[in-house]
Amino acid sequence: MSVALSAPWLDFDLGSEMPVLSFAPHRPGAVTARRILWREVRNADLPEDLDARDWLAGELAARAAADAVCFLTSRDIGAHVLRAAESGTARATAVATVGLSNAERVGTRLDRTGQSWGTINVAVRVDGGLAPEALLEAMTIAAEARTAAVIEVGLDLPTGRATGTGTDCLAIAAPRGGAEYAGLHTATGEVVGRACYDAVLAGARDWMASVALRGGRSAPKRS
Repeated sequence: MSVALSAPWLDFDLGSEMPVLSFAPHRPGAVTARRILWREVRNADLPEDLDARDWLAGELAARAAADAVCFLTSRDIGAHVLRAAESGTARATAVATVGLSNAERVGTRLDRTGQSWGTINVAVRVDGGLAPEALLEAMTIAAEARTAAVIEVGLDLPTGRATGTGTDCLAIAAPRGGAEYAGLHTATGEVVGRACYDAVLAGARDWMASVALRGGRSAPKRS
């Protein structure tokens, strides 16, 4: 397992082929993959009339990485954060890029017309083998941790305190195994939650310091 930066790409090598559950723009759903990638983009890369998924598929094919799960992000991928957590024999590793330019309060929507767009992309790798239902439960723990971390940084909007962005994506990977549960009472749930929370919190704090406070929340070109 390793993380390699080669701008505009970030490559999270899971160490072996394994089930990956995600809603990433490339290879979403329940798939088998060895790698989870990020592709950094700027506004000029994605004009309004472009099919972003087709464009991304072409970029991945040129990189011989069409089999990878892949995120798109306008955040500087050099600002990615890696965090790991252990509890007994359970271990999880999370990699996150965090931009909050289009932050939202859950249950509300702001008019973001003409504004910059950010996203939170998080990939989590669990060491222990999980059954499909446990992988799904672990996804909910990662989402809960992401939300808790965003609330922690205290980004206040006209609709209330931000809980995420309108374009967040999560991916969670684990070897196939027999563990049927991954909730908050389990060691797996504990390490998934802590690794994801720590990664998103660090990334969000960095964004608040380097982007929001420098140019205002709605101004950044890279988010």
